[in-house]
Amino acid sequence: MSATTHTYVAIMAGGVGSRFWPGSREARPKQFLDMLGVGKSLLRLTFERFLPLCPASNIFIVTNAAYKDQIKSQIPEISDNQILCEPSRNNTGPCVAYTAFKLAALDPEANFVIAPSDHIVLKEQAFLDKIQLALRFAADNDALVTLGIEPSRPDTGYGYIQMDREASPGIFKVKRFAEKPDLAAAREFVASGEYVWNAGIFIWSVRSILSAYESLSPDIFNILQSGKDQYNTSDEQSFIDVHYPSTPNISVDFAIMEKARNVYTVPAEFGWSDLGTWASLHLECPKDGHENVVQSDTVLALDIDDCLVRTPKGKLVVLKDLHGYIVVDEGDVLLVYPKSKEQEIKQVTGMVRDRFGDTFL
Repeated sequence: MSATTHTYVAIMAGGVGSRFWPGSREARPKQFLDMLGVGKSLLRLTFERFLPLCPASNIFIVTNAAYKDQIKSQIPEISDNQILCEPSRNNTGPCVAYTAFKLAALDPEANFVIAPSDHIVLKEQAFLDKIQLALRFAADNDALVTLGIEPSRPDTGYGYIQMDREASPGIFKVKRFAEKPDLAAAREFVASGEYVWNAGIFIWSVRSILSAYESLSPDIFNILQSGKDQYNTSDEQSFIDVHYPSTPNISVDFAIMEKARNVYTVPAEFGWSDLGTWASLHLECPKDGHENVVQSDTVLALDIDDCLVRTPKGKLVVLKDLHGYIVVDEGDVLLVYPKSKEQEIKQVTGMVRDRFGDTFL
């Protein structure tokens, strides 16, 4: 069997993306939206990005059960068995373990990439080259590998990874993970040349990651391992529905990566953005001569600059004297908010829930 036969991809697509409200909603989160204005959703773009790596039959989507039909609509190439439906949102720790158990039951020799569904990658071949480098290393070593993004600025919005010695060409042992730093620390990290951004893209063999769960997160391991004979059968979903909600709500970073001693990183630069906020979307999209991103067909813009405008097709919008604003019109919700204060939007959704219930979320 070729190496490609044992290569799998799992795309995590269960999040809500509350910082992209009101575009991203509970019923239709940002990964299902055409955020870039290119005619394809972020999820579809991510799926297509991995097709040169392995066949569609080896690509799995991990999501919330509520989104199964949207996934089938956007990615008709995959079967129902390739959609892992979580009955509860328990963060990435249980999500990764569930995926590993399912793939191990299919192919004990499996090596897999697990990645978010809502990232931007501008240099796709460079991205795939680094993924393939990591896959080869993970197949030959007991190693947990993460892609590290070479920082272009001292950003305080990302976690950082400190690199140690080079273990193999282009692959470095990880010394430590650092939480999101303040600006002074971020400047020190970038200046040292020892740190990369933590992109949350992981590569490992099912053998290595399940061994890590068994020793470092036995609570998750024991719950999901108890159904090992039911994965990829008609009983899988009922087992998951009953047992998955009892797993702890914890990220794979805290559950595994920050404890493990066999963690490596592949520093890379491939035009990456995690597309976490409206401002990051503004940064990545083409702009007019006044630094505006306009995703609308009928906007009359009078003295506006550095704005992101996203409005329904056919709706005339007139804007005057706006500088550095987010304007998002979703029909039932209009958001007009300073771009510099966009981190508050997640709190705003809480205020909306308190005042109006879940209707607008």
